[in-house]
Amino acid sequence: MPTQHLSLEDAAALVRPTDTLAIPLGPGQPTSFLHALAGRDSYDDLQIFGALLVDLYEVFLRPGVHYTSGFFGPAERFLRDSGADVQFAPADFRRFEPILQALCPRIMTTVATPPDADGYLSLSVHAGASVGELHRAGADPDRLLVVEANPKFPRTFGLLPEHTHRLHLDEIDVLVEGDRDPLNLADEEAGDVERAIAAFAASFVTDGCTLQTGIGSIPNTVATMLAEGPGGDYGVHSEMFTSGLMRLHQAGKVSNARKGIYPGVSVCTFAAGVPELYTWLDEQREVAFLPVEHVNSPEIIARNHKMVMINGAVSIDLAGQVIADTVGKRQYSGIGGHEDFTMPSGIELEDRSLLCMQSTVEKDGELYSRLVVEHAAGAIVTTPRHQVDAVITEYGVAELRGLTVRQRAQALAAVAHPKFRDELAAAAVDHPSTV
Repeated sequence: MPTQHLSLEDAAALVRPTDTLAIPLGPGQPTSFLHALAGRDSYDDLQIFGALLVDLYEVFLRPGVHYTSGFFGPAERFLRDSGADVQFAPADFRRFEPILQALCPRIMTTVATPPDADGYLSLSVHAGASVGELHRAGADPDRLLVVEANPKFPRTFGLLPEHTHRLHLDEIDVLVEGDRDPLNLADEEAGDVERAIAAFAASFVTDGCTLQTGIGSIPNTVATMLAEGPGGDYGVHSEMFTSGLMRLHQAGKVSNARKGIYPGVSVCTFAAGVPELYTWLDEQREVAFLPVEHVNSPEIIARNHKMVMINGAVSIDLAGQVIADTVGKRQYSGIGGHEDFTMPSGIELEDRSLLCMQSTVEKDGELYSRLVVEHAAGAIVTTPRHQVDAVITEYGVAELRGLTVRQRAQALAAVAHPKFRDELAAAAVDHPSTV
């Protein structure tokens, strides 16, 4: 059956009152199509699976719409608090793929570039966990593959022959056109605390290291420091490709020459950043977009030369247990690749995993320590203690690998804010986990 070129309204009308629909994580979402779904006042039972919404789509506030998310962002939190049926499915990013296979949604959607002369549409800034299911939906006559072609998205590449990072018109059931800008993830301003943390983290990076950075001001500040510093010959193997990693490329600091796997290219599974990033990525052969099952595999990550992985945390207790995706008992973000990029530091001695966070947080004018004796009852741990390598605050580095439980607790207390340090140090001596 040839591809149908439909208006957004006509494509949205193909979604039944009772239906199943899946969208990619964040940057891969067909934003114009999702907005068009709000043209219907209600649904009987529309089940949508996705992650990290990049806009406030009204469809999720319609009666009969139920949204399951694998990663919360500001939009999920707002919709949940506004009364929408938004549920969280605990899973790391790699597990999104088998979840999609099990759900087998009738409709699969994605954003892509317009087709080239040969009929291929690049999947642009997102490969993630949906690539396989997009192809399966396109090949199944009982399912629909709806693709939003948007000329504002950069044409990017995978690694042939296995990872094509593209769809062909012959696979696509419905093609619509969109013109909304890609997600503008503005750089966060780094203050003195962030710069102090970034300086400690940057000290772990030596010439030829392979880098992974997460989202936020600290990873971007580390990348800026490295771009302006004397070192280089770096590689990149990162779940997310950021504006900071682009600047590292622009500074001539990335060669990808020493990587143990996928040499010669920076590897990621999605990208998000400032508008300049998308312009730079267009037709860019220095970056390869691969499915998350490859990018986030700890075994593949560990094959790289001297991995240095820089991520964050919300709270860490003296046992070394990490909370990274909840605040209190409320879902705040998601698991993503947190464990995947913490685990390899225990597989290869040369690899380092750095968890960076400010030592305190202020709530209602009162200062609280993010290093705690123990997490509150009912708290949800993201990453277990045995996978944690080094914890960095503005007060220093707690290197935990190989330490006894008492030594770990003492090391963590030593990098706490001075207001809480003595209390934590005393607790470290008699903490149940150290006895």
